[in-house]
Amino acid sequence: MSSICPFAGATTGGGGVCPMKSDKSNTGVCPAKSEKNSSGVCPVTGKNGGPATTGGGGVCPMKSDKSNTGVCPAKSEKNSSGVCPVTGKNGGGEHKGSPGHAEEKNSDPRMVPAKCPFGYDSNTFKLGPLSCIICQALLHESSKCKPCSHKFCKACISRFTDCPLCGADIEGIEPDTELQALVDRFIDGHARIKRSHAAGDAEAADGNKKVIYEDVSMERGAFLVQQAMRAFRAQNIGSAKSRLMMCADDIREELKSSEDNMDLCSQLGAVLGMLGDCCRTLGDASSAITYYEESAEFLSKLPKKDLELVHTLSVSLNKIGDLRYYDGDLQSARSYYARSLEVRRNAVKEHSSVASQVIDLATSLAKVADADRNLGNECAAVEGFEEAIHCLEKLKLDSEQANLEQRRLSVLDFLHKQLEDK
Repeated sequence: MSSICPFAGATTGGGGVCPMKSDKSNTGVCPAKSEKNSSGVCPVTGKNGGPATTGGGGVCPMKSDKSNTGVCPAKSEKNSSGVCPVTGKNGGGEHKGSPGHAEEKNSDPRMVPAKCPFGYDSNTFKLGPLSCIICQALLHESSKCKPCSHKFCKACISRFTDCPLCGADIEGIEPDTELQALVDRFIDGHARIKRSHAAGDAEAADGNKKVIYEDVSMERGAFLVQQAMRAFRAQNIGSAKSRLMMCADDIREELKSSEDNMDLCSQLGAVLGMLGDCCRTLGDASSAITYYEESAEFLSKLPKKDLELVHTLSVSLNKIGDLRYYDGDLQSARSYYARSLEVRRNAVKEHSSVASQVIDLATSLAKVADADRNLGNECAAVEGFEEAIHCLEKLKLDSEQANLEQRRLSVLDFLHKQLEDK
């Protein structure tokens, strides 16, 4: 079972306009008529198609005469789509705002939508103006490339020798304090949870407003977590850690007035666990353990009925055990593995039909057994491995659970190898 953020599914949607595409094609001027051809003489027929014609004979076949029928002569019954074969534009009766306009524009094979080679077109570019195009999160330590002046997060652009946008050689990187100040003001004013009790109810109500950025709207804390997850995915760990610390501080402040709020405890536990992941990635094992322990402390206060909470708590305990294990403290590692095992045993008793919980239980049994073996308790280790094998062998999965089946077989293979090595 994968860990799910208790805030909300973080979407990556948004809108963007290609800076390399000008809107000069929508003027609606017939290409057969320009300012230089002010006489109204058709360049194709050589006849006068100006407004002075009264007999209907001298009308340019490429120009719609609104004073007569209002129908372009280039449009016939065979060309029912209303698209002019010369300009490629819609010359029919439907206006741009009509319901069928978007569908007609997309379905016509002669109309090829504009696509920016750098990904700025509306179909692919979904970032706001304060985001880094590399990590797709809000700019952190905004830096400007020299000489092209394109702007990115410092950690992101430091991995490049050529500008990802224009391809120019990067001769140097300098901080853009003005842009970063703008990003920080946006975060403080729109993304953080405001808790100024002295300001009255109006301020508190304002603090609960949703963040509207790109084309999505979400709660303030969830927005910061979304930005942190994007940065973490792109290996911009400093940015992710910064956003998560802001979120954790805001939730702690909120808990001061609502200590028994289960949702806040769950959210804080999840955020602290992610902060532990950031520190672990940076190689700071001591800080990682501190965050994981604090995460487990908050999550342990909650009733163990929610499977997502159970998974998050057990994972945090196992991560502490892993760090203790790698540090050589086997006894401490086993104690954390055992706590995680107890949480998962209780979950399986309540939800024995949930396959992911059974696989998690077998994994915890294997961790405890491995620690027992390294501590010299071979009998306990063998019992643990055999119990884990028994759990997985009696677990039956259907064809729709292919991912879980693959995971089950992988753990089962590991367990059999452990017994072969005894």
